[in-house]
Amino acid sequence: MSDILIVQNLSKSFRLSAKQQKLENTNEKVRRAVRDLSFTVKEGEIFGLLGPNGAGKTTTLRMIATLIKPDAGDALLDGASVVKEPEKVRQKIGFLTSELKLEEFFTPDYLFDFFSEVHGIPKDVRNARKKDLFARFGIDAFAQVKASGLSTGMKQKTSLAISVAHDPSVIIFDEPTNGLDVITARTVTDFLLDLRRDGKTIVLSTHIFSLVEKLCDRVGILIDGGLTACGELSEICGGMSLEDRFFDYYYAAKGEEKR
Repeated sequence: MSDILIVQNLSKSFRLSAKQQKLENTNEKVRRAVRDLSFTVKEGEIFGLLGPNGAGKTTTLRMIATLIKPDAGDALLDGASVVKEPEKVRQKIGFLTSELKLEEFFTPDYLFDFFSEVHGIPKDVRNARKKDLFARFGIDAFAQVKASGLSTGMKQKTSLAISVAHDPSVIIFDEPTNGLDVITARTVTDFLLDLRRDGKTIVLSTHIFSLVEKLCDRVGILIDGGLTACGELSEICGGMSLEDRFFDYYYAAKGEEKR
C-alpha cells in the first residue's frame, strides 16, 4: 500500500493567557502543543494516534484537516499540501470531533442536505446516501427533530453521517467514541471497520487502549507533542499488552521510573 498521508515535521504552539497561566499554575507564556512531528499513513488502513489528554492529538488532527495552520512543517494528503492547498485537502477528507456542535435549531435532514450542497453533491446522489446512512444509524425516526431535542448519542451519529456525506477517501476522527454509551460506541466502531473494508483511509485519535487494539493497523504514541513510537501493534507491543507498553514509553519520555 502506498502512503496517502505524509506528515512532515509539524509544529504548533499556542500563547497562554494570564487566566490560563493562573489556572494551570505556570509561568510559561507559550505552550508547544506539537513539536517536529512526522509520520505516514498508508492508503486503506486505520492509523491511530494514542496519547493522554494534552498530548497534542487534537492539534495534530486539526492541522491535517486544515482547521489550524502549523507554525512549521507540512502534511501532504494524496499529494496536496495542507499549508499551500487547503481547498484540495478539504475535498478529500471528512472530519469528526466529539467537540462538534450541531446548530440546535436545525434537523438532521436539513444539516445533511446543507453540507452535501456545500460539497457540491448532486441531489440524487445525496438522497441515496442520506437514505443509506440514516437507516444505518437509526436517524430516520429523528430526521425532522431539531438537534436541541436529540440525545447525545443521536447527535454524534448525526455528526458522523454529515462528516461522510460527500463520501471522502480519507476520514479523520478525533476521539470518535468519547462520551458515548456502549451501544452508540459499538455502532461507531463497526462503521469504521466497514469504511476500511470499503477501502477508505482512517486517521483517529484516542486515549482508549482497547479501541486501538480493535481498530488500528498501525499506531503512533504521542506524548507531550512528540512521537515516541510508531508502527504496527505487534512491533509496538513486543509481546506485551498495549497498555503496559504505552506506560514504558510514557515514563521514558517523562524521564521517570515506571510506577
